[in-house]
Formats: sequence, structure tokens, C-alpha cells
Amino acid sequence: MKIWIDADACPGPIRDIVLRACQRLKVSVTFVANKKLLMPESPLISVVHVEQGPDVADAYIVENARPNDLVVTQDIPLAAQLVPIGVSVISPRGDHYTEANISEHLSWRDLMTELRDAGSVGGGPKPFDEKVKRAFANHFDAELNRLLRIESRG
Repeated sequence: MKIWIDADACPGPIRDIVLRACQRLKVSVTFVANKKLLMPESPLISVVHVEQGPDVADAYIVENARPNDLVVTQDIPLAAQLVPIGVSVISPRGDHYTEANISEHLSWRDLMTELRDAGSVGGGPKPFDEKVKRAFANHFDAELNRLLRIESRG
């Protein structure tokens, strides 16, 4: 079991939560980004630097993530590629993408993109605050522990 982070737009507090969990639970984590990232030295932490370009980091994660891995991303199309292959996906805001809800999330994302492009809707997501950070931490911890239980049953 491995944790993958779509790191180009991952908020710093999320990165910190993941790093603490990986050290505490001895789970490896890989940050995938098209920019340089500074991470603590640890055999559990790796960084993959991919080329600049649309969806290059996403393609790397799709190619390398395996069933029962955990991916943190706010990219719903990436989540839609991962969920059907058995990868657990949560967003930095604590949304858990599943077979039951990924189509709805993707449709909602597409609708909001169309409305923003047409000028009907402005702004973006709500600010990343303590409530959002706690929601992520709770969902991340629950999902990580669920996946570790599955792995220990082997």
C-alpha cells in the first residue's frame, strides 16, 4: 500500500498531515509534481519530478498507482481514472471519491466549468481553513487505516 500525492496544487497543511501520518504508520508516500519540491529526508518519502505539461503528473499516477493505494488529488478527472481500478481517492478538502459518486462529481465539475466559462458563475472554492483541514485529516486517517487493515489481512 502506498500513498500518492498529486502535489502541484496540494496545500501545505495537507502535505504536513500526510508526512506525519506516513512517518507514524510507516507507509511510503510519493509526491508527483512538475515543479521542484523540498521534502524531509526519509526512506518513506519520495518525490517524482515530471515534465511540464497538461496532465503529465496525472498520467504518471495513473500508470503507477495500484489497487488499495491511496491518492490525494483535487483533480476530479484523475480521480475518475483511478477509482475504477481500485485506487482509493480523496481530495484535499476531504471528499472521498467512490464508484458510487465519481460520476456525479465529474458531472458537477463539468457543469461548473461551463458556467464559469460562460461568465454565469464567478469565484472558486471556499477558502482553505481549519474546518477544511480537519475534514481532510479525518477522512484521510479513516481511509488510510481502512486500507492498512485490508493490507494486514493480506
